[in-house]
Amino acid sequence: MSTIIVSEQQNKRLHPHKFALWVAMASIIMMFVGFTSAFIVKSNQTGWRTFVLPKIFWVSTIIIMVSSITIQMAVKTFRNRNMQQYRLLLGITLILGIGFVISQILGFTELWNNNVRFRGASGAGQFFYPIAGLHAVHVIGGIIALLIIFFRSIAGSTKIYNAVPVEVMSTYWHFVDGLWIYLMIFFLILG
Repeated sequence: MSTIIVSEQQNKRLHPHKFALWVAMASIIMMFVGFTSAFIVKSNQTGWRTFVLPKIFWVSTIIIMVSSITIQMAVKTFRNRNMQQYRLLLGITLILGIGFVISQILGFTELWNNNVRFRGASGAGQFFYPIAGLHAVHVIGGIIALLIIFFRSIAGSTKIYNAVPVEVMSTYWHFVDGLWIYLMIFFLILG
C-alpha cells in the first residue's frame, strides 16, 4: 500500500526538466518586461521617434501561431505513438519556425531601409531591434531543439515513448509564440 502512495506522489511531482523550463521562462519574462518597461520610460522623453511595423511582421505572427498548433498536434500524435504523423508535424513546425525567422529578417531589413536604425536619434528603433532580435534568438534556440528532437525521431532513438522532451519543447514553443504576440501588441500600441 505504501509503495502505491509513494508512486502516486512521484507521478504528481513536476519533472525536473519541466521545472527548469518554467524557471528559465520566468527569467526570460522578467528580461522582456525590463526591456519593455525601459521602452515605456524612454518613450516619454522629448525627441522620441515612433515607427510603423512592416506588414511582414503580421505574416510572421500568423506563422508562429500556426506552428504552435502543429507542435501541439505533434505532442498528441507522440502520445498516441503515431511516429510517422509525429515526424511530419515536427517537420512542419520546424519549417514554420525557420519561416518565422526569415520573415523577421525581412521585417528588420524593411525597417532598416525605412531609416529606422538601432543607433542615432532617440527612438523606438533603438529598442525594437534588440527586443525583437532577442526574441528571434530564443526562437532559433527552439529551432535547434526541434532539430534535435526531429532527428532523434528519424534515427529511431525514441523507442521508450517518454513524452517529457516533447512536452518541454511544446511548452517552450508556445511560450515564444505568446511572447511574440505580447511584443506585437506592445509595439502596435506604443511603437
